[in-house]
Amino acid sequence: MERTGHRGILHVIQNDPDVPPGNLCDDQDRAPVIHHPYRDGSLPEVAEIGALVVLGGAMGANDDDRYPFLTDLKRLIRNSVVAGIPYLGICLGGQLLAAACGARVVSQRWEEIGSRDIFLTEQGREDRLFAGLPMAIGTFQWHHDSFDLPPEGVLLASSPACPHQAFRVGDNAWGFQFHPEVTEEIIRGWCAWDSATRQRTEEFVADFTVGDAQYRLTSRILMENFLKQQLP
Repeated sequence: MERTGHRGILHVIQNDPDVPPGNLCDDQDRAPVIHHPYRDGSLPEVAEIGALVVLGGAMGANDDDRYPFLTDLKRLIRNSVVAGIPYLGICLGGQLLAAACGARVVSQRWEEIGSRDIFLTEQGREDRLFAGLPMAIGTFQWHHDSFDLPPEGVLLASSPACPHQAFRVGDNAWGFQFHPEVTEEIIRGWCAWDSATRQRTEEFVADFTVGDAQYRLTSRILMENFLKQQLP
């Protein structure tokens, strides 16, 4: 894919006030520009982006009627992929990548909440984004929807509960179903969304805490590998 001239800036799209970038921004050297389209619909121009991360949200990838900015965001994602801009979509961000590239996003399929292991496919073990990570990766999950693979998508990770955990489009765009960015504070905030998860808050937090150090290491390795692709 053609790589055009862009400023080397990481842009992060936060789709929901309760789904922040978390530990992805722990490294102040990254100095990302964070956009909040749920407030005003504003999104960056493709020419401004050195790398793009799109986070999750409580909405679905097909909820354009309720959240009109999703239409423009999917257009931005598709244009970024075509332009060769490094892209990383997390949960909803991965689902939006799939939708932008012609795949279905299905509601209430393969739902997961809590700490779960995922497993790299053969292609995933060879993918540069996962370099330095083991075949089995501890993750935190919180999703009710799931993506099909786009026609040009390559499956990189899977699990028994959710077969589509990570994929790549071309050589510059990745979509995750899992949440490498979460912290205990974020998890507690999500648990407060409804009574069923509120009652299990301490269970989810305890399971997360056991693997917290490894989750943070995984997140750091993924972001370091991702930002190596950042356009100058």
